[in-house]
Parts: sequence; C-alpha cells; structure tokens
Amino acid sequence: MKALFAEIDSILPEEIYGRVAAVQGLLVEVAGPVHEMSVGSLLEIESGENSPKIPAEVVGFREDRALCMPFSGLEGVRMGCKAIIKSRDSIIHPAQSWLGRVVNAMGQPIDGKGDLENGGVPRKLRNAPPPASERARVGPPLDLGVRALNTFVTCCEGQRMGIFAGSGVGKSVLMSMLARNTQCDVAVIGLIGERGREVQEFIEDDLGESGLERSVIVVATSDESVLMRRQAAYLTMSVAEHFRDLGKNVLCMMDSITRFAMAQREIGLSIGEPPTSKGYTPTVFTELPRLLERAGPGKAGTGSITGLFTVLVEGDNHNEPVADAVRGILDGHIVMERAIAERGRYPAINVLKSVSRTMPRCVPEEHLPVLRQARRLLSTYTDMEELIRLGAYRKGSDPIVDEAISKFDPIEAFLDQRKDEATSLEDGYSALANLLEMTPG
Repeated sequence: MKALFAEIDSILPEEIYGRVAAVQGLLVEVAGPVHEMSVGSLLEIESGENSPKIPAEVVGFREDRALCMPFSGLEGVRMGCKAIIKSRDSIIHPAQSWLGRVVNAMGQPIDGKGDLENGGVPRKLRNAPPPASERARVGPPLDLGVRALNTFVTCCEGQRMGIFAGSGVGKSVLMSMLARNTQCDVAVIGLIGERGREVQEFIEDDLGESGLERSVIVVATSDESVLMRRQAAYLTMSVAEHFRDLGKNVLCMMDSITRFAMAQREIGLSIGEPPTSKGYTPTVFTELPRLLERAGPGKAGTGSITGLFTVLVEGDNHNEPVADAVRGILDGHIVMERAIAERGRYPAINVLKSVSRTMPRCVPEEHLPVLRQARRLLSTYTDMEELIRLGAYRKGSDPIVDEAISKFDPIEAFLDQRKDEATSLEDGYSALANLLEMTPG
C-alpha cells in the first residue's frame, strides 16, 4: 500500500505539457510552462498517433525554453509535438524480490522473468550521501576471495576502491571473481556502456546461478542513449542504498565509471557547457564525487556499501583526467597492467602500485612483517629487473637481490589465480608466509 500511495502522490493533478520548439542533435528544446519543470523532471514526447511516447529528462534551461534529452531515439519527433510533464523527480521502488533479476536503467526487467514487484519505500535516483558526521566507520576486513587483493590490498567493509586498467587487461573477469567470491549479503552490479554481446556471457558464464541469486544487475549497453547510461549508474547506487538501509552489507560494483563520465560529458557539451580537460565539462567533476560518495558506511545501525568501480584508462595513461579525479575521491586503487597480462599472469594486478588506504590498520599485526618482506622483495626485483635480464647482475653481489631473484617466481605463482578459484583472507596470509619461509608474528 505504501508503494501505491507513493505512486499516487507522484501523479500530477492535471496534464501539463509544452511543445517541441527545436531539435538539435540529441537536444530537444521545449517551449511552454517551463515554470512547472525543473532539472531532472521527466517528460514524454508524443511522436505520432501510432508511435510510442519518447521519455525524456530536463537537463537545463535556455531563456524561455527547457532543454531535454531523450532516453531513446528521436525518430518521428517534429515541431509542435506535445511534451507532457510526467514527474518532477526520478524515483524507484526496489524490493527484496529484485534479487536475481536483470533490469535496465529505468528499473524495468529485461531478463524475461516477468514483472518486478515494487517495494514500499520510494528511492530518489539522485540521493544525497549520508552526512559525514553521522556515518559509521569502515568495518572489519572483507574477504574478496582474490589472493592478490586479500593480502597486498586488503579491503574493509564499507571501503571504496577503484580498479584502474586499459581495455582488454581483464577487468571484467576480475569483477566476476569478486562478484562470486566476496563475503557479502547482496551484490548490486552496474554494467554501464557495456558491449551487448558480453552481458549474457557475464551473467551466465562469469557470475553463474549462485552469484546471480544474491545480485541485482543493472544494464545500459553502449548503443543506448547517454541519458540511459548515466541513469544506470544512479539506479545502481539507489538499489545498493535500499539494501544498505535494510542492514545488509552490500557489494556495489560498477563497470565502468569512465563511461558514466563520458555520458555526462556528452550531456554537458549538448547544453553548451565549456569543455575543459580532454573535453570533459565541469559538471563531470561535480557529478563524480556526488555519485561515489554515496557508497561507503551508512549511518549507525544500518549496513554498508563496499564500492568497487572500474576506471578505463585511455591509452594505459593512469593520469588522465577521470582516473586522476576518481583516485582522489576513493579509498584506494587497484592497478592492472597490460605488461603483466602479456606475460600470462592473471589477474594482472600490479601490487606495488596498488594501494588500500585502510592498510596496515586493518591487517592483523602478526601478518605485517610478512607483507612488508614480500613488498620489499618485489620492489627490489623490479628495480634490478633490467640488469638481471641482461645478465649484468652477478650472483652473490647483494644478498637481498639474490633473495628477490629466488622468490620472484614463487610470488608470481602465488599472485596468479584462476577465475573459478577462491582463497580466504587467512589462507592467503598463511600461504604467503610459507612461501617466504617466515612465521607470522
């Protein structure tokens, strides 16, 4: 009944509409009662008697016209078409029954399993994060099931991490490992601008039935409008917030945050924003923290959202504008490198360049010497790698380098992991200690 009452409250008492005054690219200018509209208002544009209405959103104003962008194509739209105001806010009604379902950016099911049940609590798509003064602290270490991350980049419940990688380095496979193996109550996965071919492969092959049972998948493929791609990111976060407020520990994964930024860039450029760094508009760098800050611990007495967001670095440049901005917002970053993937070690994580800002506080004291020694040996080998490969280093010259050479291959084998394999936190620490012939504590 609550959902019904909320739906009734959102219905406007009378039909208010404007008219299409201009169409420029993907931008539709609507003239009429602009005082009844606000940024984020939803409209429906009539495109013909027998054609479906085109949903659109108000993204700005220019003089006495509202600037709107459609959620689908503009075929059939002409001058004077009605643009009916449907709602002043974008809201959804998630429920427990959404688990195991695949939805689009509008919250509509696309998995052929029937209609979705609406929950009783309406959720705004653009919600504000919890006040900083009322937020709980991050929780205990979270078992991600991936050895390289559990040991070298330990993550806590409620932490937000970025996975930085170029195309084709293995981000999606790593995401599937995390979705299956992470010790959480619910997983909410947003596939933003994903290739249509890969969606079913990810759900059926990588996630599997057991992973899907506790997950909600939000999909906006690369061929959909920029507004759908941006909204999919907002919807992913709103669904995660719903389960967090039920006291669940939620894993929220988004692939990728770069495509969200690109969608926001296209919207900004369409309404006349000035391009800044690499063509990204100012609102991109305003919207990124507003989205990412919604993840993290909730208020005391609620659950938490552990956020894992992939960042597609263009040309393997980890200092490009979006990567740089996201790295400054999140609580750590996981760096994947093409050179590691090319030598056949997966997941291709560079543990020396990856950082978790909750370490070493979240790691048991007895395991810290083992981790420091492993990092020291890897760093030493990396510094001397060219000399070693050229044969310019003579064995016995430096005992630390000798140890680094002898332990490098075993550590690489430890970091290598099949996608159907899982290793717990404690087992990872123990295996690394045995490999280095050290006793924890």
